Amino acid sequence: MTLALAAAEEARAAGEVPVGAVLVRGDEVIATGFNHPIGTHDPSAHAEMVALRAAAESQRNYRLPGCELYVTLEPCLMCAGAIMHARIARVVFGARDPKTGACGSVVDAFANTQLNHHTTVTGGVLGHACGEALRTFFAERRRASREARAAGAAQASRTDLPS
Repeated sequence: MTLALAAAEEARAAGEVPVGAVLVRGDEVIATGFNHPIGTHDPSAHAEMVALRAAAESQRNYRLPGCELYVTLEPCLMCAGAIMHARIARVVFGARDPKTGACGSVVDAFANTQLNHHTTVTGGVLGHACGEALRTFFAERRRASREARAAGAAQASRTDLPS
């Protein structure tokens, strides 16, 4: 999970929501990814999807049996679907996502016994650190937005003054 947090920091440094993912098989890291849907104009560029694409390419197979995915935020439904299609054996996530989490927070895609593939899920691993990275990012974003609004209001009031 520490490697996933490092990947999340790359996302934050790029101005993206700080979510990172690492895909491993045994002791070998086969791919990493971080969120970058804003910069790539790609709604599917979540950390999990980026890591899955990189792993599939490196392994030359869209199926990744025996792999484990470590991600700093509970996967959404889109990512859960891709995880299942890739046949990931286990997902380990840090922070829960009460708005879009598909591992039990909003829905539990992995608990559906009608689906073909079953992935084991473990949540809350380094959950505080993963959640804190997100809280800090969004607090900073809100602060910057307030400062920009205040600067705009100050500029507008200066131009409203008579000459």
